[in-house]
Amino acid sequence: MAKRPRDQVTRTPGYLVSWFLGYFNHMSRYEDLKVYQRAIDLVVGIYQFTKSLPDEEKFGLIDQIRRSATSIPLNIAEGSSSSSKRVFNRYLEMSLGSGYETKTILTICQRLSYGNKELMGKLLSELDEIIAMIKGLMKTLK
Repeated sequence: MAKRPRDQVTRTPGYLVSWFLGYFNHMSRYEDLKVYQRAIDLVVGIYQFTKSLPDEEKFGLIDQIRRSATSIPLNIAEGSSSSSKRVFNRYLEMSLGSGYETKTILTICQRLSYGNKELMGKLLSELDEIIAMIKGLMKTLK
C-alpha cells in the first residue's frame, strides 16, 4: 500500500479542536490559550460591569461575581501546569463551574435590574462562548 503524502493525511476532529485551542504540542504556555485570553478579557469586563452596581452590593454580588469570574482563568492557568491530562481536566471542571456561577450571578443582576444592560448582554454572550471553549478543551483531553 502506498503512503499518503504528508499534506493528504486526514486529521481527526480531536486534533482540529486541539489545534484550534492551541493546546499540547502546539503551545507550551497557558497565556497562549485562546480560552485563557478570553477569560482574562471577561474578568476585565466583569470589573467594569460591577462599577455600575449599587453600593450596598459591595460585599454581596459584587464580591462574589468578581471572585467567580477571576477563578475561570486562574484554574485554567493552574491546571495547565500539570503534567497529567486528567489533573488538567479537573481544573477545567472547576473553571467551568466558576463560569456557570458567574452566569448565574449575572442572571440575578438582570432580574434585579442591576447594572448596565448592554454590557451585561455582551458579558453573557462572551461567557457562553468561553464555557463552550472550556468544554471543547475538556473533550480534547479525554
